[in-house]
Amino acid sequence: MKTKFGIEEIHHKADLCIIGGGLSGTIAALTAARRGVKVVLVQDRPMLGGNCSSEIRMWVRGAKGKYDRETGILAEFEEENIYRNKGLAATLWDSVLFGKVKAEKNITLLLNCTCVDATSTDTRVTAIRAWQLTTYTWHTVEATYFADCSGDGILAFLTPAKARVGREDKAETGEAIAREVSDNCTMGMSLLLQARETDAPVTFTPPEWAYVYEHDEDFAVLPGADVKHSTFRDQRIGTSGTNLWWIELGGDRDSLRDAEEMRDELLKIAFGIWDHLKNREDHGLDCWDLEWVGFLPGKRESVRYEGAHMLTQQEVEAGGVFDDVVAYGGWPMDDHNPKGFYANTERETASILHPAPSPYGIPYRVLYSKNMENLFFAGRNISATHAAMSSTRVMATCSLLGQAMGNAAAICVREGILPRDVTTSFITELQQMQLDDGIFLPGVKREIPPLTKRASLDLDDAQAALLLNGVERPRSDEEQNMVTLPVGGKLTFRLPNPEKIDTLRILFDRDYSRESITPNRKMRVFAQKLHTGKDFVPVKVPATLVKHFRVLLDGECVFENSNNYYSLVKIPLTRTAKTVTVEFLETWGADNVHLFACDIR
Repeated sequence: MKTKFGIEEIHHKADLCIIGGGLSGTIAALTAARRGVKVVLVQDRPMLGGNCSSEIRMWVRGAKGKYDRETGILAEFEEENIYRNKGLAATLWDSVLFGKVKAEKNITLLLNCTCVDATSTDTRVTAIRAWQLTTYTWHTVEATYFADCSGDGILAFLTPAKARVGREDKAETGEAIAREVSDNCTMGMSLLLQARETDAPVTFTPPEWAYVYEHDEDFAVLPGADVKHSTFRDQRIGTSGTNLWWIELGGDRDSLRDAEEMRDELLKIAFGIWDHLKNREDHGLDCWDLEWVGFLPGKRESVRYEGAHMLTQQEVEAGGVFDDVVAYGGWPMDDHNPKGFYANTERETASILHPAPSPYGIPYRVLYSKNMENLFFAGRNISATHAAMSSTRVMATCSLLGQAMGNAAAICVREGILPRDVTTSFITELQQMQLDDGIFLPGVKREIPPLTKRASLDLDDAQAALLLNGVERPRSDEEQNMVTLPVGGKLTFRLPNPEKIDTLRILFDRDYSRESITPNRKMRVFAQKLHTGKDFVPVKVPATLVKHFRVLLDGECVFENSNNYYSLVKIPLTRTAKTVTVEFLETWGADNVHLFACDIR
């Protein structure tokens, strides 16, 4: 209906309402929707992606170690981006996420839409109300389950959901890196710049309101500072250089209510830093041109929910061994100084890196509220102490958490149960859903479908055992966990009797070395860039992926793809057959075909 002044009121009903369209919220929405859940995804920006979107451009980072790379829908996003966006333009990355969500019939996407109110009882969220700026429309969403993936934890302000802000003290957590006295300080927010190397010198004239830094010492960590475990203010612009993350403020103030003031200050600093790098002292940047400045800082920390369990430093350091493990981390506990840019004395450095094992497990119980029985959350606002969250907050880790949350919500919708009931009755199924989605879980193997077990394979016993061992990625240079076939080779499943075959699932090698994707070091971590030097090389689809393959049932071709660029493919067959043959006809450049998994169900 329309109100007196033509402002519209639209009501939605859904199984799951997700607030926040960063990577965790977007992936949670896609995961749940692909399993039949009706989802409304509410995002207050014009695009999806949050901190990695084109308006912030922070790099996606996660677990250390090439064999601990995060997969699932995050890998699907990256593989699509590599195929369609070889120059890694930030706005085309936005289109990858947008396209995936818009293609999903079970998702109602509300962009430019800010959650401003909620209706709840003492134990349940019943509805949220959001204002869509572009259409001057109010949206009310009623749902059975809600998920806060906003990062800032908006529902903690609008409902009785228990949450906290700041750094705990040692007396509460027993953590070695906790404060002696708790406070409300957080890690700050960073505003990024993007520059491009040109063939001729380029001048730069700063705005009159920019700060002036005559010397490196005006902002660099001072000589004599204890930097054994701390980061420093790297100024080396380049394709594989710094993103100037240390243009950071706000942790010693209110990261929410002071956000506009902090943005203004960060702009003065950012333009002043570029003025210094270009015009003061010799930084070798004569031929570099400033082509983009962010006007929306990327946040690291604000509100954290209190869940059924709160992850701690001790648990991270012990490897995160949990019966309900559903995701993993592996970034150091990267604890940024609340003073950010202004922490530049001998005693105060910008950030301290506390080691964390890679990978360590993260339990499901950190993804739902301890007192609001239908409230999930995923991303940087999960139930973790400040110390643990300094590791789990990075976007690739948040992506795994979003996928776990989406799968858990699908179970809840199907069974008509609460998030906490998944812990007691369906945790094994949730883990297997994550594994089926291609996500590695420390200490848990994927179960091989019974139909596959009943079939014989035209592999020798050692190869068959390797293909069906339930570990679907390398764990070391020696333990590769994959079967190698020649290009043009095939794999056949033979059943004793004809049976209905629903799905063929294949996991190809996405090149964990990343050498066939790009020679640029930063892009090997994740196919996303900021600065562009003349050494930048457009990315390529991994040579190890199979480009052309076909599927035959009892000798009849029922599926063929001559332009595959995904590592995980699930092919619906829904046919009765006695033999299933997969022919691997062409790769994107590798001499052999690498299979981490191939099975039927």
